[in-house]
Amino acid sequence: MLKFVKNHMESIIGIEIYPIISLLIFFIFFVVLFWWVFTAKKDYIEKVSNIPLDNHNDDIL
Repeated sequence: MLKFVKNHMESIIGIEIYPIISLLIFFIFFVVLFWWVFTAKKDYIEKVSNIPLDNHNDDIL
């Protein structure tokens, strides 16, 4: 079974680019995420972190 898959994958032209693209997407996503975390305003983070503790959302129920 593995031999069949390996031979089948080798027959596809240009397949070697897909792992590179997925690695780049993964890397870029986490670089952007880290950049956002380090540049986020402290007031915004404090406001969002207090949302679960806020009791003023009683009108939703």
